[in-house]
Amino acid sequence: MIGDSTMNIEGHKDIEVPIPTTGTPEEAKEIIDSIPDYDDDFTIERIIQKILKDDKQYDLSKIISAYEFAAKAHEGQKRSSGQDYIIHPLAVSYILLELGMDTDTICAALLHDVVEDTPATLDDLKKRFGQDVAMLVDGVTKLSKIPTNTKEEQQAENIRKILLAMSQDIRVMIIKLADRLHNMRTLKYRPMDKQRNTALETMNIYAPIAHRLGIRAIQEELEDLSFRFLDPFAYSEIDHILETKKEEREQFIVTIKERIARRFNQEDFAEPPQIEGRVKSIYSIYKKIFLNHKNIDEIYDKYAVRIIVTTIAECYNVLGLIHDMFRPLPNRFKDYISTPKANMYQSLHTTVLGKEGIPFEVQIRTWDMHETAEYGIAAHWKYKEGIRGKDKMESRLAWVRQVIEAQQTSDDVEEIVRIIKTDIAPEDIVVMTPKGKSIDLPMGSTVIDFAYRIHTEIGHKTIGAKVDGRIVPLDFKLQTGQICEIITTKDPDKGPNRAWLNIVQTNDARSKIRSWFKKERRDENIVEGKAELERQFKRHHIKVPEDELGTFLQDDFKRHNCETLDDFFASIGYGGITLDKMIPRFKDKFQKLYGDQQEQDDPRIIKLKPNNRNSIVLDQITDMAVKFAQCCNPLPGDEIVGFVTRGYGLSVHTVNCTNYLAAKQRNIPEEMDRWYDIVWSENNTSQLQTSFEVVATDRVGLVYDISAVLMEARIPIIHSASRVLKNGNALFESTIQISSTEQLKNLFDKIKKIKGVISVERSSI
Repeated sequence: MIGDSTMNIEGHKDIEVPIPTTGTPEEAKEIIDSIPDYDDDFTIERIIQKILKDDKQYDLSKIISAYEFAAKAHEGQKRSSGQDYIIHPLAVSYILLELGMDTDTICAALLHDVVEDTPATLDDLKKRFGQDVAMLVDGVTKLSKIPTNTKEEQQAENIRKILLAMSQDIRVMIIKLADRLHNMRTLKYRPMDKQRNTALETMNIYAPIAHRLGIRAIQEELEDLSFRFLDPFAYSEIDHILETKKEEREQFIVTIKERIARRFNQEDFAEPPQIEGRVKSIYSIYKKIFLNHKNIDEIYDKYAVRIIVTTIAECYNVLGLIHDMFRPLPNRFKDYISTPKANMYQSLHTTVLGKEGIPFEVQIRTWDMHETAEYGIAAHWKYKEGIRGKDKMESRLAWVRQVIEAQQTSDDVEEIVRIIKTDIAPEDIVVMTPKGKSIDLPMGSTVIDFAYRIHTEIGHKTIGAKVDGRIVPLDFKLQTGQICEIITTKDPDKGPNRAWLNIVQTNDARSKIRSWFKKERRDENIVEGKAELERQFKRHHIKVPEDELGTFLQDDFKRHNCETLDDFFASIGYGGITLDKMIPRFKDKFQKLYGDQQEQDDPRIIKLKPNNRNSIVLDQITDMAVKFAQCCNPLPGDEIVGFVTRGYGLSVHTVNCTNYLAAKQRNIPEEMDRWYDIVWSENNTSQLQTSFEVVATDRVGLVYDISAVLMEARIPIIHSASRVLKNGNALFESTIQISSTEQLKNLFDKIKKIKGVISVERSSI
């Protein structure tokens, strides 16, 4: 049952996997407050006991000295939970001990907040604990005094600093992940707005990085904890369903394990395989429900059995045995041994059907593969390679350099956050070259992305492509298993097309295209950039005198590291600066500087006059405030009229609005003189609020399915609510931002196809 629920949704634009939210804020807080406290009984004695039980060699005296230094520095400081602050660095250290990290990493974890939160300096740490420890602490210390205009820029600069430090020593990011993990475990003690912002940042940045480093346990826990705060209702519902069937689920896994073990006893293995069973993480199940529009009972691989053997040959032997015992489901086999993931994950995956009719996933791997899958890059320290394994890490950290290089070609500091969201997303595809080399790419990548991933010059010279022997367009989106052949030209003057910037999906390709234009086409970039700025200014009615343009834009081009106005135009031209986020600031600045003068000088302004029955173009009404009536929610495409209100400007209504029809029926001359015929402008780009109602048969997952359609269409949700009607049906209400009646019709057509939907209609806000 979807139940009675309502909640305003904020921050939805940043969520890559859309998260519908229902219920009131008070109900959300109640769910979050009910989260059990994590075991925060961390002491130095517990750390020492953990070290003594481990077979690794640690410098215990150095670790104890680091603890004493941190405890004294943080003395008197408290966390939001009310506990002594030293609990946090102790907890971070314990997490790193579980990953098997070395002495310097443990010391840096104990000291990681002293420079940021206490009078201690990096020089103090360097003298007491050495260069390595000081460098690691510096890497995770936030940049608190950098000049930025927004919180997003502050976040981007801090992420960039961490990645730069990480490119020198990967332990910086491993400490940061452990730090973020403990902060997420205790997030319920923070204010609700901080909870959501931190959870969103974790989901978009830190969980993808943990995935790329291959540290599965941290990745899954970060995702689950973030999801719990972003949508406590969905989390609670899935958790409740899993808990309700816990005994049944556990018995099913035990039965499957016993059947597999009996069969293995009949085979000859070098060592007996280890068989494990588990249930997928809650967020992993949610993604499959949301993205595939399925009920939880339709998720094939929420149960998983893992089989660990000694050799690669035994992996394939076990695969044959499993397919002999259970019926494999079509198109559900993946061989990550011959084609490892970008994070070096290797395993065989197959989904099979048991006698009970319940599908489950089987993962087959060797012990070496298992260590990499569980600990990722941290396995270098856990299994005593440490820094000596640096050569092996170079290829695995190539993506860090790609992220940094891609951001450096853009003059937008926030680009680095967008790069992490797209290029380091967990969903990867593997595409083959004609010679059999496998290329990893983010899902949704095109043949141009593929060309640039092979080599920069191949990307620049691309003129066509074949996929599986068939000619395809350059914006063709590749899929796992396809063979892609890039067709190039020998023309030395041939370069990328500027339109490719809107086609490519990877920031690596976008960075290389920008670099080419920046280097080879400066004059052309200046012309193109200036033309684009003029187009945007014209669209938004910003008219700055030519001789004052440099002064008007000076703060902005300096903010983007441009020395002159031509540098600013050039950056726009090659794609280093995007104007979309800057336009609102330009409009505000223009209104303050030129608003009154513009009203006097602009001949396009139409003054409203009584009895003027000619249709007025909406965006030319600039002598009074314009608002859109909530009684009828007009959208571009609706026939509209305007009513001049006393003291509140012009109110826009549809011609079918009950208020307008009532006025026509009354036919009072003084009142009708205040109504005007209005038409939408041809280039209207407004995003207006409107509301709609969906009546459907009540079922679990209905809210998910409707929200999925909205998010896939990239339609911002302002508010949503759902309840059960007296007749047993469900009512879903939502207020959204949309651009036209045509877009709304297309949305309604998609919603009508959802299982159980009875009707979809517009309503008042």
